[in-house]
Amino acid sequence: MALAVSGNSVIGFVGLGSMGLPMAKNLVTKGFTVRGADLRAEAVKELADAGGVAATSPADAAQQADVLVLMVVNAEQAETVLFSMGALDAMMKDGTVILMATCAPGAVESLAKRVEATGRQFVDAPVSGGVVGAKGGTLTIMCSAPNAVFNHVKPVLDTFGDKVFHVGEKPGQGAMVKTVNQLLCGVHIAAMAEAFSLAEKAGIDLKTLLQIVSNSAASSWMIKDRGPRMVEEPGPVTSAVDIFVKDLGIVLQAGTSMKAALPIAAAAHQMFLATSGQGKGTLDDSQVIAAYRKVSGK
Repeated sequence: MALAVSGNSVIGFVGLGSMGLPMAKNLVTKGFTVRGADLRAEAVKELADAGGVAATSPADAAQQADVLVLMVVNAEQAETVLFSMGALDAMMKDGTVILMATCAPGAVESLAKRVEATGRQFVDAPVSGGVVGAKGGTLTIMCSAPNAVFNHVKPVLDTFGDKVFHVGEKPGQGAMVKTVNQLLCGVHIAAMAEAFSLAEKAGIDLKTLLQIVSNSAASSWMIKDRGPRMVEEPGPVTSAVDIFVKDLGIVLQAGTSMKAALPIAAAAHQMFLATSGQGKGTLDDSQVIAAYRKVSGK
């Protein structure tokens, strides 16, 4: 294995969504040859217009790639791309797969074993930071892989984020850190919605309340980011309600597998699920407040 991936390396990239596309563009900007594939032809064209190579399929994107980045929705999609759609067989025999989706730790471990059985390397590297972080190259990356593999792909990871953490050498450890992160994020948003709905029912002006709690001991990054979206009309959706239905489901699955009680996460999951059940799953995740309003009769 080379010491590190260089600008001469071919990077396959599957999943050019709201985060994946700017991440792939950042690789192009850094001088990498990037072959991108996505179900949306317009996203593939946009990458090509930015200097990337338009691929017709995941296998085409992975053709002779040194590194294959998967920015897909979940482990099931990753499995389909790698094995059913032929991407793994298409890449270099000593290539490295980087899975950056939010997945259950157990599913990541299973995928890693299958990839490594072919002689290739696997990097478990979920991210946090949303669309803003993806565009700015400022994502937080929680990476687990053997030291040599981590060092090999670090130039790629550094293109995506300015906070790259090596959290362990075993696949699934990165996923577990992301699971803990999503537990905290989901609970923070749900707790904020609960508090705001209580204040709203009492006739408190939410804009005034937001100013107060944003500058008090109750403040958090989530309050400052999601609070305005609860109080006013949310802008473009950067993280949907259904994302937390999925992610908190992964949290609870991890808790079950480790026999760890997660009662607060379970309550938050139910409120996101209730919001989705109201037909609001594609709305901004701040709109979990809709479920609280319905429960409280507001």
